[in-house]
Amino acid sequence: MMVKVKTFTCPIKIFQTTKELGDLDTVVNQFIADNNIKKVISVSDASTTDDSGATIGLVRVVAYE
Repeated sequence: MMVKVKTFTCPIKIFQTTKELGDLDTVVNQFIADNNIKKVISVSDASTTDDSGATIGLVRVVAYE
């Protein structure tokens, strides 16, 4: 079994989070479809913040075979 990891990122703007998360889901799902990935092992999200602690972005990591 060979595990591979792909990282995706997206900026987060106030009042647009739902759209941006939907867009990120679309990009990840398209990557899975385009690469004929049959087994996803894990998906993990982490937020990024600015100096004031406000969320400014999201990092999504997908581990797959």
